[in-house]
Amino acid sequence: MSTGGESGAVLKRERVRDYILELMETLGPGDAIQSERSLCATLNVSRPTLRAAVDELVAAGLLVREHGRGMFVAPEKITQELVSDQRAMVVPRASGIWSSRLLEFTTIAAGARVGRKLHLSPAADIIYAARLRLVDGAPMAIEHLHIRADLAPALTAQELETGDLYDHLRDRHGIQVSEAVQTIEPTVVSQAESSLLGIPHLSPALLFERLTHDTAHQPVEYVHSVYRGDRYRIVSRLALGPTAPEPTTEAAHLPGIPPGDFTQREPLAHTTRGDVQPAR
Repeated sequence: MSTGGESGAVLKRERVRDYILELMETLGPGDAIQSERSLCATLNVSRPTLRAAVDELVAAGLLVREHGRGMFVAPEKITQELVSDQRAMVVPRASGIWSSRLLEFTTIAAGARVGRKLHLSPAADIIYAARLRLVDGAPMAIEHLHIRADLAPALTAQELETGDLYDHLRDRHGIQVSEAVQTIEPTVVSQAESSLLGIPHLSPALLFERLTHDTAHQPVEYVHSVYRGDRYRIVSRLALGPTAPEPTTEAAHLPGIPPGDFTQREPLAHTTRGDVQPAR
């Protein structure tokens, strides 16, 4: 079953994106990838569809396009954890009234890349959904969800449009999520994303990727989302003093705070939350 007004366009770009990312995993920084013509033939997609996916990867800093030479794997990014895995993290809900509009909902094969993330064979079924997330009725983000179909075979499109997904997984499907690893990177929106979010093409945005596990430590979902940069920000609250937990390593530090700034080894605690900015 497939639903949504995009007539499969969102899913098609997603599959092209996953294929290129999987290809990049076999290469190193600076290595060339096959030409657009070759990729179109391999994936049986049109040139505009391929370019839309490539544009997203270039904007995210994963691919480099050089005129007259082709496309290359971008240099590796410097990675820093927002919160180390030795410390507790509290993530309050973001402000505003959140709702969802489903763009795509279907069951597909996981494919190699998503299958590895979810510990599934490439041929195993997953539930793929794309949804537009709104805050107080205004578009805020586009989410691409990949959920193991064997864990929630009865998951419905309605559940992805109303209420909290993790509440539905717990109450209706017996899945209790317990932890997730999430990365956040700067990016810009593609032409397709700009029309859905109602902002100009190439506007600044935040790219989130999240892998969620249940209490049995098996992966439940893989999600990547694009949040508009003009309305959404991440806020970290730091607390210094004797009541904060003792750091476990001398090298531990937070974004924006270089190692060694707290040479007196003051304990430090922190929480992180999303913050929706007022429309201007």
